[in-house]
Amino acid sequence: GLGFNIVGGTDRQYIANDSSIYVSWIKKDGAAYLDGRLQEGDKILAINGKDLKDLRHKDAVELFRNAGYYVSLKIQRRLQPQNGPVGHRGDGESGGLPLAAILVPGLALAVTAVWILLRYRQRM
Repeated sequence: GLGFNIVGGTDRQYIANDSSIYVSWIKKDGAAYLDGRLQEGDKILAINGKDLKDLRHKDAVELFRNAGYYVSLKIQRRLQPQNGPVGHRGDGESGGLPLAAILVPGLALAVTAVWILLRYRQRM
């Protein structure tokens, strides 16, 4: 499969008064996850050039199942609010410090320690 689940359709509206198809879940290590461009909450407008507007859920599922090996999706990215809590990120990140914020000072400290050690050895 493509490695993600969808929700929505004319018969199973995910958002009130909106029959669009949305990405509900991305499987870890699946095709969509490894590609990295699709995100949970994205609205899928078309697959392989076929418009998903006004489709029943099961008809949309069939289009995805029969999409073939090479798949082209036209999506609309979910907008994040500018103020207030962002909500669940869904990508496994904690939202804490970036790894570089820890590694760069740590690496600088290690280089400084080695330099001091070498200078100290030269004086002995």
